[in-house]
Amino acid sequence: MSLIGNIIWFVFGGLFMGAGWFLLGLVMFISIIGIPWGRACFMLGNFCLWPFGREIVSRRAVTGRDDIGTGPLGFLGNVAWFVCGGVWLAIGHLASALLCFITIIGIPFGLQHLKLVGATLAPIGKTVVEKR
Repeated sequence: MSLIGNIIWFVFGGLFMGAGWFLLGLVMFISIIGIPWGRACFMLGNFCLWPFGREIVSRRAVTGRDDIGTGPLGFLGNVAWFVCGGVWLAIGHLASALLCFITIIGIPFGLQHLKLVGATLAPIGKTVVEKR
């Protein structure tokens, strides 16, 4: 069932928003200092293309320990991310969610966009895992 959902998602909005994530990731990779944000953009861009059957979780929950992205530096990185580019992706996902909620069939897709809004606000320290 997740394969069908992913195919429909990809055609009706996932490709557009995934391209936004990848474009912002390329912009972040231009400068050396933006590489951590660019890496997060590519990971979440891949998730944005095929979200059904996977979920976004904290790396702390997966590894059981803190790292540079889940500590205070990760918090500062997320603040810088939000100011520089995250707000625009969040607006794009919110607009896409509202468009999806117009139809009954689009409600699951709107919910996926709302999950991505949360990741857009703070992508550093997150990872994508398969749903159990």
